Amino acid sequence: MSAARPPEGARTGARQGEGISMSAARPPEGARTAPRQGEGMPMNAMTPTDAPVRVSFRDVMVEFPTAQGPMRVLDGVSLDIRQGEFVSVIGPSGCGKTTLMNILGGFVQPSAGQVLLDGKPVRGPGPDRGVIFQEYGVFPWLTVRQNIAFGLNLAGNKVPKAEHKGIVERYMGLMGLKDFADHFPKHLSGGMRQRLAIARAYAVRPQFLLMDEPFGALDAQTRSAMQDLLLEVLQTEGKTVMLITHSVEEAIYLSSRIVVVTARPARIRTVIDVPFGYPRAENVHEDPRFGALRAQIRELVMQEYAAQARQAVRLSD
Repeated sequence: MSAARPPEGARTGARQGEGISMSAARPPEGARTAPRQGEGMPMNAMTPTDAPVRVSFRDVMVEFPTAQGPMRVLDGVSLDIRQGEFVSVIGPSGCGKTTLMNILGGFVQPSAGQVLLDGKPVRGPGPDRGVIFQEYGVFPWLTVRQNIAFGLNLAGNKVPKAEHKGIVERYMGLMGLKDFADHFPKHLSGGMRQRLAIARAYAVRPQFLLMDEPFGALDAQTRSAMQDLLLEVLQTEGKTVMLITHSVEEAIYLSSRIVVVTARPARIRTVIDVPFGYPRAENVHEDPRFGALRAQIRELVMQEYAAQARQAVRLSD
């Protein structure tokens, strides 16, 4: 398949860590306003090409057993993620994107190859990696305050107990949830529940944030506000992020690099540097480069959807 010609300022197969920064636009009610474009400290000022590689996928292959025999989900995936990068992975539904994230999260072991975290193989989950799922990952029997504090009270948590209250208060403030501290999740809107999930993930001070379609179930307006809030918090906190998404616009708006993967089994088709700095504002959507990059990535993804459809026809014959 021929890839679309990249727009000016975007490169495929680019070096890790180049480009990028953070956001601003109207956040949810109660949350702090993000800095305007060009203000504040650039989120990825700390991620030049000589920033340390934190994560390495090395020729990773994953197969799952099925009644028809082994099903290969990932094949030959190699990728480095540097300190402070925001990397989005996009591709057809069911191609293996979430499996890629789950390996880094420690929930799935590769059938072949390695995933290294700071040079050591990932053997299982750990407090250094916070995971946010599409299905609001909060405990319905705990209040907002108790949900955020939950991870801090686990045995594996290394945050001193004396700091717990201040941490909970901080993230309730960042996420605009202070007025709902003693409410249960059933009293919160979808956007507020997702803010709570992000607050809980952040409270344990993970170095990495792994996000699997975290805003996919939200309406367009709430989704946009949540993207801006995420960028604002990242501007304040600084994290290395891996995002799984089906939204091309979301990937461009949030990321420093975008990894386009093929139909199953997922292989890396191309890696594209996003040519915008942080902080980001809504008006970046009007930049001609944004539109050109969106068209390029959409064409690549649609080519992979077509390949996936051809696979399905062959399997049904």
